[in-house]
Order: sequence, then C-alpha cells, then structure tokens
Amino acid sequence: MNAAFHVTPEQLAQAAQALRAGEPVAFPTETVYGLGADAGNAAALQRVFELKGRPRSHPLIVHLASGALLPDWASAIPVSAQRLAERFWPGPLTLVLPRAAHVLPLVTGGQDTVALRVPAHPVAQQLLAAFGGGIAAPSANRHGGLSPTSAAHVRAEFGAGLRIVLDGGEATLGLESSIVACLEQRVLLLRPGLITRSQLQQVVGPVGTPSGADSPRAPGGLAAHYAPRTPLSIVAPGHIDALAAHWAARAVRVGVLARQPARACPAQVLWIDAGEDPGRYAHDLYAHLHALDASGAARLLVQDVPAGERWDAIRDRLWRAAAAHQAAIALEASR
Repeated sequence: MNAAFHVTPEQLAQAAQALRAGEPVAFPTETVYGLGADAGNAAALQRVFELKGRPRSHPLIVHLASGALLPDWASAIPVSAQRLAERFWPGPLTLVLPRAAHVLPLVTGGQDTVALRVPAHPVAQQLLAAFGGGIAAPSANRHGGLSPTSAAHVRAEFGAGLRIVLDGGEATLGLESSIVACLEQRVLLLRPGLITRSQLQQVVGPVGTPSGADSPRAPGGLAAHYAPRTPLSIVAPGHIDALAAHWAARAVRVGVLARQPARACPAQVLWIDAGEDPGRYAHDLYAHLHALDASGAARLLVQDVPAGERWDAIRDRLWRAAAAHQAAIALEASR
C-alpha cells in the first residue's frame, strides 16, 4: 500500500465502530473498493441495498479475515473449496458454498448458497480484524455502474451520503474477483476474474460453466453491468480509428479506449492507449472508463480485446458495460 494513503488506527477504530452501529463503510480491497456492512445485521445490509439501488435478489460477498472462518458461514466445505482457499486466499477469489443456517437471506439473495472471500489488501485485513466479524461488501458504486478503484471514485459516487471512506490508494488489481461455486461434485466458474480457469483447474481439475436455472446467481452476473453513464460501444480492432474520425467529423465528442496509439486524433476525440498487457489493462480499466465518462463525450468507443483467457475477465466487463446501452450487443463493424 502506498504510504501516502496510510489509514490510521483511529480511522480503523472509527470504521469498525460504525460497522457495529449498522452504518455502511467503504474500504479498499485489492480488486475494487467495497461498500461494507455487518453481514449479520439485516438493517445494515438494507442500508447498503438502498445506497446502491441494488435489487434484493442480487447476492452479496461476505469478506472474512481468514479461511479458518469458513465453517462459520458455510454448512459444507468440499475438498475443492478447501484446495482453492489454500492456494488463492488471501486474494481475488470468491467461493460460493452451501450457506450456514444463520446466514441472512439479504446476504444470499434468497438462495441456499453464500459467497465468501478473504481479501488481500492490508486495509481490508486491518478492518476485518478490528471489526471481528464478516463484512458483506458489494462494490462501492451505484448498482450497475462503473466499479470504483480509488477512494475518489467512491466519494464522487456517494458524496455526503457515505460518511466513512477508508483511503487505501488505488486498487492493486483493479478488477473484481473470480467467483467459483463448489457444490457437491461440481466446480463452476460463475464470473471470470484475474485468477483464470487454467489456474483453477491446476488445483481442482475440470471447472465447468454454469448452465440452467440450477446454477447459483452470482454478484456481477447480470447481462448489463459495470457500465459508464455515457453510451459505450465495442469496436472491431481494425475499425477504431475510422469510427472515431466518423463521429468527430460530425462534431460529436468521442472518448476512445484502445490498445494502440491513435493514427490521428481530432480535437473532438479523447483517446486513451491502454496498451497490450492484460494485467496493466485490467488495473487501469475502470480508472480509464471513469475518466472518459467524465470527459463530456457523447459516445465511448472501446477497441475489442484479444482472445485468450488472460483477457476473459476484461472482455466480460466490457461487453456487460456495452449491454447496458443496447438491447443486443453488436460490433460497430464486422470482424
């Protein structure tokens, strides 16, 4: 963690006390910033749903201080879950397991499963230790919008409506966790993240893809999600320059997120070259989209990303963001 964003013991104690009193608190994780509440307090959870405008059927992730607390929240812990926890916790992995009887329906979205994670960020760990319980924490933004990767994003979203925001600097990874369900003999990847399917399979063998109504709903699983306010379209790689010029020629201000420098950049175009490295692209993705969304652009154009599992989580977020602005996603130009 950047020393410039040191969270003091007094701030941590204040945040832990607020959680005990049923007040939501925003805090950093290595993935994105979370909007946390006492996972055992229904009134506190209700406040999180109200702040976000989040559907009650959408489950929350409970953040824990260590994997040793799994039996407090899950009624069964398959061997696959134990192996994944040992390999990837603390870290950007959420496990979906059969819920313990006491887990509140507001946490599970009314399902028989619960989503659990042990975050790696030092401020998140310090807050969990100071609080002494599970913290249910979706991303600290309005439901369906861009995830926050800095305290500034959180404050811009909620303003005075959220009293406590712990500032841990920029999220170190910048993309939400991989979500994996371990239920009976099935291991399913419910949401791609920076822990890839291949990495998971090295630990537990075959990892399936959810299908049918019997698969659990997962946070971030809606078809339209992670979206800026400005309409966003995905553009085939060879057409990004031409399409940006097309809109600029019509005096439409355009924001572009590409993986290459612009060949030419009219005054009407704000062009961001995010590069070809998927780790850096993921780290910067939401910060770039926040910047483009605030630029005054009327349209956002995002160059489609390459095939390959290192880009899977990025592709998932981008196409869900595009889906928020159109009934059916279509490339602006054919591949």
